[in-house]
Amino acid sequence: MQHTSNDLHDVVITGSGAVSPFGHGVAPLWDALVAGRSGVRTLDRQGDLWAQVPIRIGADAALDADGALGRVRAQRLDRSQQLALVAAAEAWADAGAPDVDPDRLAVVVGTGIGGIETLLDAHDELGRNGARRVSPRTVPMLMANGAAAQISIALDARAGAYTTVSACASGAEAIALGARLIRSGEADVVVAGGAEAAVTPVTMASFAQSQALAKPDGDDPTTLSRPFDAARRGFVLGEGSGLVVLERADHAAARRARVRARLAGWGITSDAFHITAPRSDGSGQERAMLQALRMAGLQGTDVDHVNAHATGTPVGDTSEAAAIARVVGTDAVVTAPKSAIGHMFGAAGAVETILTIRALETGTVPPTLNLERLDPEIDLDVVSGVARQAPMRAALNNSFGFGGQNASLLLTAA
Repeated sequence: MQHTSNDLHDVVITGSGAVSPFGHGVAPLWDALVAGRSGVRTLDRQGDLWAQVPIRIGADAALDADGALGRVRAQRLDRSQQLALVAAAEAWADAGAPDVDPDRLAVVVGTGIGGIETLLDAHDELGRNGARRVSPRTVPMLMANGAAAQISIALDARAGAYTTVSACASGAEAIALGARLIRSGEADVVVAGGAEAAVTPVTMASFAQSQALAKPDGDDPTTLSRPFDAARRGFVLGEGSGLVVLERADHAAARRARVRARLAGWGITSDAFHITAPRSDGSGQERAMLQALRMAGLQGTDVDHVNAHATGTPVGDTSEAAAIARVVGTDAVVTAPKSAIGHMFGAAGAVETILTIRALETGTVPPTLNLERLDPEIDLDVVSGVARQAPMRAALNNSFGFGGQNASLLLTAA
């Protein structure tokens, strides 16, 4: 495997942070996935609106925001912003709190929906008690760029606070945009990733009505998310955040930073086909992966591992599987983390980038849960049962979203 070099700056990843159904931190998330544990559960939500939601199973984040941020600060933030700030703080500490000129430090945070919990709560408050009871902080809490802005304030990042809003590709696109800022010379360090907190009665009811959510068929919610399985029937809604610290390679070397992985390439395409359905042949997804490979100067056969988007929907999984097989062949080791953590929408690509980094670092691929019988139309080496040890030099992380948004990140070992 050979890397090509050009006049653009190489981008490395020096830190990562996450909040997931397994709590605050990358370590508990990774350990749970390697052990084959599930974060999917019956949601303990009360109220008249929740009582009307037909499916109340999800993978909500386990975070005591008051404890992590302080009660006053937490109350002034939407749930998605809370998750983002906690993950960003971990990523920044993990990177060794880089000494960087604030004018050369940027933030990019993706989200699919933004502060929807704040919006819905304010709407209800207005209806119940009138305008005087609506908080003046409502707009800063609900705006999609709120998480990026809050992180930029916390870190004194002045090279821009960007927000990518591209459905379930948002987190991965945020990381790609962060890398572009470094390669273009606009920043030396970028904190990038995604956050989502959309486990609400409205979103759950909407997805249930569209037949996108997996319907329970027993008492065990952990068996509901079944990517690549012949009996899959939809996704499970998740919640969380993942942030990484991207850094110009020579900047990281100058401060003797530990490098977790190299972001060697990325590809972003659009299907231009349908607002919710992917092209059945996976051609848009294929182009995204090929773009990432071309940028990295690699061939498909150089890819040892694929972290698949694989939400568990009937059409989505087969179209992605076909695209993966055409691009990298059938020997790469594949996993589908949404079987354990649900679909975090705008945070998914960022959290799964962190999982891909850990796979490269440890040579370990977590199992895909609930994969009892691989769909006969899928010809991939999908890890199931127990985690697998495998030498890894290069890996792809796929993220695809409503609107035909396709993002693929190519990471190589440090």
